[in-house]
Amino acid sequence: MAQADILLEAGTNELEIIEFFIDEGSARGLSSFGINVAKVLEVIESPGLSPLPGAPHPCFMGTIALRETALPVLDLAVWLDIPRVPRKNEIILVTRFNERTTGFLASGVTHIHRVHWRDVEPPHPALAKLAANCITGLTRLENRFIQLLDLEKIILELDDSLGGDADMPAPSEKRLRALVVEDSGMMRHMIKDRLEAANFEVVPAGDGQQALGLLRGQDGKRFDIVISDIEMPRMDGYTLTRNIKEDPVLRTTPVVLFSSLITEELRHKGASVGADGQIAKPQFGELAGLALSLITARSGRSQN
Repeated sequence: MAQADILLEAGTNELEIIEFFIDEGSARGLSSFGINVAKVLEVIESPGLSPLPGAPHPCFMGTIALRETALPVLDLAVWLDIPRVPRKNEIILVTRFNERTTGFLASGVTHIHRVHWRDVEPPHPALAKLAANCITGLTRLENRFIQLLDLEKIILELDDSLGGDADMPAPSEKRLRALVVEDSGMMRHMIKDRLEAANFEVVPAGDGQQALGLLRGQDGKRFDIVISDIEMPRMDGYTLTRNIKEDPVLRTTPVVLFSSLITEELRHKGASVGADGQIAKPQFGELAGLALSLITARSGRSQN
């Protein structure tokens, strides 16, 4: 299934999402959600799991055998704090990102859709500020809204071993300026903390469109580097990178793509739009080190 997304050309500002739903009962109906097809390995039928007493989190349903893998399964309805009416033939979305394979329990799967990021709206600011929120965008299809889920937020909050701080570099002797383009407030905060520790001034942007406006309206105050997520409403990271590299003024600015979509199978997409570096989330130490090395290399070229 994930191979379908590989066929999408990077920089077109499109993505393919798999739509699934949670049955909240006759009074509330079906709630539609979506995630990037590139993160989904397969969809399997649930064997009929029950909540585990004493689980580290109420959404943890235990593990199931999937070929040679013990697959942890999380109940999305519990995490989202919404009701789920049990039904026959419930499904588990088997996902792979952040170097983790995880199953997410839902009521059923609907379709795969190709959508344009300009048609994805950010969540309302009041909703986005809620600590438990993991909705990154909304897109309208036919007579319903599909809520795009930030599954990385769930995994990061459940697994505190992720983070990669061990490889943090020594701070730069010179104060540097980074534009961090990330729609997740939690991830923006985590990146900001690590970059500030490496002596960066961090300017945040919530999507590629906002970032491009900041880059083109700097009034002479340049950014030393751009660090961007890939999946974002309005304009994704691939399209942002392509716009930067096609701009005669901005093209020498190093761009690092920092995303859970950075895999060996998809790395060619970032290369095709001119990204200077690509790091898989959540390797923060590696990210800071790469940013410093790219800035140093650029300074060396400009002096020659």
